[in-house]
This record gives sequence, structure tokens and C-alpha cells, in this order.
Amino acid sequence: MKHTRLRLAGLEIAVTFKAVKNVHLSVHPPDGHITLVAPTGTRLEVARAYATTKLGWIRRQQTRLQDQARETPRQFVSRESHSIWGRRYLLDVVEQDTPPAVKMDHRRITLSVRPGADTAKRDAIYRNWQRGLLHQAIPPLIAHWETRLGVKLAGYFLQRMKTKWGSCNTDHAHIRLNTELVKKPRDLLEYVIVHEMLHLLEPTHSDRFIALLDRFYPAWPEARAELNALPLSADSAA
Repeated sequence: MKHTRLRLAGLEIAVTFKAVKNVHLSVHPPDGHITLVAPTGTRLEVARAYATTKLGWIRRQQTRLQDQARETPRQFVSRESHSIWGRRYLLDVVEQDTPPAVKMDHRRITLSVRPGADTAKRDAIYRNWQRGLLHQAIPPLIAHWETRLGVKLAGYFLQRMKTKWGSCNTDHAHIRLNTELVKKPRDLLEYVIVHEMLHLLEPTHSDRFIALLDRFYPAWPEARAELNALPLSADSAA
């Protein structure tokens, strides 16, 4: 595998040459950075020529990402709006001298903190609760898709990521999932899990990988479009 970069019409493109059959050009959220994957042995001039033919598409994708809605920075105060599993809830902050806790009913999320807890502390408590929701939701989905796909995961990790919803380490059979997925509808979490687990069958985004997606998760184009159209987190705006 070989990595390099090329500049084209004021754009910087990260280029990777590896064992794929076709050229894959991508513009990634949230900042619109560009990657191009080409078959091993492809000359850089050929990759440049291909990217040149896609300049209009690249610009349109970057504009779409720039115009995409972003959440306002959260202060973790009462009456603030927060999303869980694609639904909006009002936050109710209660200061009391008891261990911090978060509870959710059908209308609101109640964040209990000790008196004087600052925004950073409230944020940490809330994010820890969000991780707990993900840890409840993910294992049953993995178990289901292990059976469907005939694969076995060694484990999964949660991480705040700016440019990816998930990743797969095929050597160790691990997947990594973006903690922001707790804000999205559950079916989008499932789509990302399936996408990453399929890399255990096909490590690259090859035609075979797309065929596997078509077979096991035929609604993937709609799921991907919805996922990338939803508001980005405030700290993804960099």
C-alpha cells in the first residue's frame, strides 16, 4: 500500500494505491476532505486525470457539507434540546447533593449534578450516560449480524470521531463506532455496524463489498444519505 498527495485546482487529495479493482473517490464529512483510492500500479498522472474529471462533483459535495446543519454548542442547562436515537428531548438539570445521574422518559432527559458542577463536568456525566446507551444497543445488533454474515467479532470500541462513523480493524476483528451515533435513529447505528462488519468479508470498498451491502443491507444508499444529511455535532465543525 502506498500513500501520497496531489494538489488539483486548489484542492488537496489524499491518494492511496492498493489492491482494488477500480478507482474510488470520496469527499468525507464533516470538513469535506478528499480521498482517492486507486489500484496498485496506477500512475499518479492517471489518478490526477481521473480526479480532474470529477472536479465539479467534488465541489458540489463540499458545498453540501459546508451547508449541512450543525448543532449549536451544548451548555447543559435546563430547556436545552438534545437528540437521542433520532428524537428530540428537553434537558432538565437538577442540582442536588447526590451522586450524578441521568434519566430519560418519553419527553425529557433529567441530568442530576452536584451543586456548582460546571459545563465540562455536566458534559462528562452526560456523555458517559450516552456511552451506556450505546453499550446496551450494540451487542444485540452485533450478535444478530454475526449470525447473518457468518463472521465473528473479537470486540468493539466507542470513540468520538470527526470524520468517520465507524472503522474496522480486519487484522484483529475489531470495529470502532462513533459515539455520535447515539443521537441518530437506531437503524442508522445498525447500518454502520453492518458496514463495518462486512469488512471482515471484504476489507476494501470494492465492487464485491458493494455487492455484499446490496445483498445484506439493500437500503444502505438511503441509510448512508440520511446519516450524512443529519446535523453534525458542534465539535465537528473544525
